[in-house]
Amino acid sequence: MNLAHLRRHYVKARLDRTDLAANPLTQFQHWFEQAQKAKLLEPNAMTLCTVGARGRPSARIVLLKSFDDDGLVFFTNFESRKAMEIAANPRVALLFAWLELERQVAVEGRVRKATATESAAYFAQRPYGSQLGAWVSAQSKVITTRAELEKKLAKLKTQFPEGQVPTPPFWGGFRVVPDTWEFWQGQPNRLHDRFRYQKKSGRGWTIERLSP
Repeated sequence: MNLAHLRRHYVKARLDRTDLAANPLTQFQHWFEQAQKAKLLEPNAMTLCTVGARGRPSARIVLLKSFDDDGLVFFTNFESRKAMEIAANPRVALLFAWLELERQVAVEGRVRKATATESAAYFAQRPYGSQLGAWVSAQSKVITTRAELEKKLAKLKTQFPEGQVPTPPFWGGFRVVPDTWEFWQGQPNRLHDRFRYQKKSGRGWTIERLSP
C-alpha cells in the first residue's frame, strides 16, 4: 500500500475574513448547524486531548452535549484517565473533524466541572441502557473479561428499574472554557484557509489569518 498517493483535493468552499462572525461561538454554531444539515455521522464527536501530571499526552473522542457562552460541555466518569489528567492539568484541546465538509475546528481552553444540577439534568435524559452503563463501567480500569460487565449490568437492572436510575456520584460533566478557536477550511494545493480567534485581556476576540 502506497500511502504517498492517498490524498484528495479540497475544493468545496472558501473561508474569507468577511465570512466570519465577530464571536467564535456564533461562527461555531453556524458551522455546526451546517454539519447537522449535511447529515454527517456524529457531528458532535470531538477529539479531546489532555496532558497528565507526568507530561504524557493522550487523546480520545468524546461527544459534545451542549455549548453556550460559558463553554462546551461533555460528560464522563470522574475516575477515568481523562478526568485524572484534567485534575492534574486543566488545559485541554478539542478538535472537530468534519471531513466531508473539508473543515476542522480546533479549540483550546481550561476545564471546570459542570454543576451537579447540570449533570443530573443530562443524566435523566439518557437512555436507560446508557444510564446503567455509567454505573457498570469503572472507566479506564483493567478488567479480565467482558463477562464482568455483563454480570454487573444484569445485577443493576434488578437494582435500578427503568426511570429510577440515580446519577452516579463519580460521573458528571466537564465544561471547556475556550480562549482560542481555529476554523480551518480545506483549499486546493494545500493552501488552506485558517483563522484563529484569541481571547482579549478584556472582552472580545482578536481574529487572525494563519498561513496553512
